[in-house]
Amino acid sequence: MTEIFGIPTQVLFGQLLIGLINGSFYALLSLGLAVIFGLLNIINFTHGAQYMMGAFVAWLLLEKLGIGYWWALLVAPLAVGATGVIVERTMLARLYKLDHLYGLLLTFGLALIVQGLFRNEYGSSGQPYQIPAQLQGGQNLGFMFLPNYRAWIIVASLVVCLATWYVIERTKLGAYLRAATENPQLVQAFGVNVPRMITLTYGFGVALAALAGVMAAPIYQVSPQMGADLIIVVFAVVVIGGMGSILGSIVTGFGLGLVEGLTKVFYPEASSTVIFVIMAIVLLVRPAGLFGTQK
Repeated sequence: MTEIFGIPTQVLFGQLLIGLINGSFYALLSLGLAVIFGLLNIINFTHGAQYMMGAFVAWLLLEKLGIGYWWALLVAPLAVGATGVIVERTMLARLYKLDHLYGLLLTFGLALIVQGLFRNEYGSSGQPYQIPAQLQGGQNLGFMFLPNYRAWIIVASLVVCLATWYVIERTKLGAYLRAATENPQLVQAFGVNVPRMITLTYGFGVALAALAGVMAAPIYQVSPQMGADLIIVVFAVVVIGGMGSILGSIVTGFGLGLVEGLTKVFYPEASSTVIFVIMAIVLLVRPAGLFGTQK
């Protein structure tokens, strides 16, 4: 068996694949957080619960209505995004003129409520979700076996991340969104409905979390705690990349997933803490994050 640095190639590339999978979810979730924070200045602690809701909507669609994975990719983000719109209009909109801490406390409380409701209804044990038939099986690459579904996750998340970056950074809509965070009165003078734009932006960030939840359902069991276990790591990813940085969230998400995978190979004891160690070092050297802007 071929070895690299004394590690069997199948083990090394297998862990790199797992790292890319985790990085795909880190990137999607941190992207949603970055969109919401960068454009609305809200630290959305409900993001993990909304990720979990996306997975549960996909599971419920399949179990109760027989609607499969491909439709769930569309329906779940729209449904969970709609709940985000309601939350923004009825609760968060009242806090924009207050300190950021109020928004953080509100979203943290909402996350606990949502997780508690789902745990009371469905219990703490996970629910299985089948991989769609079109993506079952895999490819033998010689040095490793690549499951089709995991390859799909990496490609799909990368496409979604890059498309979001392009819209926000390279289109007129993105220019309006960025301008609305700096001078909403000026943007409104051009006939743009800024409150509606803010609401839809929050809904879009929530929809990204739900999309990640649907994609995660066939890999991880659908559980009320699945978001709580992930959101702390994702916040660390956002801090490292730079709060509100779209490109930083994408690059850091995938990059830290790979670092985590390599750590599991060479020093498994540190795999659960390596991201937080990197976060501490980055905050010491560059407090605004790798891609953040110093103010």
